[in-house]
Amino acid sequence: MQTLLLESFQAAVAAADPLCVIAAHLPSPPKGRTVVVGAGKAAASMARAVENAWPADAPLSGVVVTRYRHGLPLSRIRCLEAAHPVPDSAGEDASREILALARELGPDDLMIALVSGGGSSLLSLPVPGVSMDDLKAVTQALLRSGAPIESMNVVRKHLSQVQGGRLVAATRAPVLGLIISDVAGDDPSAIASGPTVADPSTYADALAILARYEVDTPESVAAWLQAGAAGEHTETPKADDPLFQRVDNRMIATAQQSLQAGAAVFERAGIRTVVLGDTVTGEAREVAKVYAALVRQIVRFQQPFTAPVALISGGECTVTVKGSGRGGRCTEFLLSLAAELGDQPGIAALAADTDGIDGSEDNAGAWFDSAHLTAAAARGVTPQSWLDTNDAWGYFDALGTLVMTGPTLTNVNDYRVILLT
Repeated sequence: MQTLLLESFQAAVAAADPLCVIAAHLPSPPKGRTVVVGAGKAAASMARAVENAWPADAPLSGVVVTRYRHGLPLSRIRCLEAAHPVPDSAGEDASREILALARELGPDDLMIALVSGGGSSLLSLPVPGVSMDDLKAVTQALLRSGAPIESMNVVRKHLSQVQGGRLVAATRAPVLGLIISDVAGDDPSAIASGPTVADPSTYADALAILARYEVDTPESVAAWLQAGAAGEHTETPKADDPLFQRVDNRMIATAQQSLQAGAAVFERAGIRTVVLGDTVTGEAREVAKVYAALVRQIVRFQQPFTAPVALISGGECTVTVKGSGRGGRCTEFLLSLAAELGDQPGIAALAADTDGIDGSEDNAGAWFDSAHLTAAAARGVTPQSWLDTNDAWGYFDALGTLVMTGPTLTNVNDYRVILLT
C-alpha cells in the first residue's frame, strides 16, 4: 500500500511538470523583444521550460522570482529567490524590477508572465505608505486566522502595486499569461493574486475580510484600505477594462489533471478509484472527520463504494493554529484522519502538497497505514494529543512516515488519497 500511495503522488506531481506542458503554449517570437517575468513556486522550472523551447536566434530575457531553495540556473532569464509564505525585501526588490521591465515594453514586444502558486508572497511590492514590515505583519495575521487563500489574496491585491491585474496595467505590450493553478476551482484571479487577470474584488471586500476573521492590521494598512473604499485610490482593473483585450491567459496545469494522473496508478493495479473533487476546502481537521465517516460507511455497509477502492481528492484546506506544534494543512488532515479511524484494519492514506513543502517544515506531507498506527499506539504515541497542539509533523516523524521530496518546482495544491483494501 505504501508503494501505491507514493507512486500515485509522484504521478500527480509529474502531471504538472512545466517542462512537459509549457512548450505547446508558446507563440512565435514577436517583431520586438520577448521579456519573461514570473513569480511562484514553479517560476524557475517554468522559465527553464520557456528557455528550452524558445528559438535560439530570437531575443529572450527577463526576471522571475521563486521561493528560497526553489531556484534553478538559467541562461537567458534571471532567477531570483525570496521568502514564502511571508514576504521579504528580496521579493519586494524582485517585484520592483519586474514592474520596471513591464513598463519598458511597447506594442511590438511580448511579455510572457509565468504565474504559479506562492506568487502572492513572492511578488510583493506594497503600495505607497505601507512598509514591508507592515505587509509582513498583516500576512502573518491572515495566515493564522484560518482565512482561505482566496480571501487572503483579496486583501493582498489591494495592498500591491503589481497584483490584481496591475502588472498588465503597467505595460503597453501584449501579454501571454501561463498559469499553473493551486487554488480550488482554478480561478485565475486568485492564483498568485492574479497579476495578469481582472480583479472582481474591491477595497470594501478587503476590509470585510479583515473584520470577518478578526485580523489585527497595522495602522498604515487600515488607512490605505479605508481610503480606497472611500474612492481615494484607484481600484484594481476590472473585466470590462480594455487593457485585457491584449491579454491571453492560459491555464496550463490544474489539480484535476494531477488527480487523474494519480488515479491512473491505482487503476493499473486493478483498484477502483473515486475522485471526490479538486476543490475541497475547509478546516483540515474537520474535513478529515467527513472523510472518516465515509470510510466507516464503506467498511461497515459497502456504501456508496465497495473495497478495494482509492478515494482521491485535491484542493486546499486551512489550519487555525492554536497550539505550538509543527506541520501544515496536509499533515493536519492526515493526523485528524488517524485520530478518527484509529487502527481500523485495511486502510492506508497519504496527504501531501504537490510543491513538496507542507506548511512550515521541509516535508511534502505524510502517510500512514493500520500497522503503523497500531505500532505507534503500543508505544503510547496516539494521534489526539498531537492534534491538540497542531503538531502533525511531530506525530508522523515519530511514526517515520513523513514524505520527503524536496521542492518539486511546481504547485497544483494538495493531493490526498485514502486506500481501502
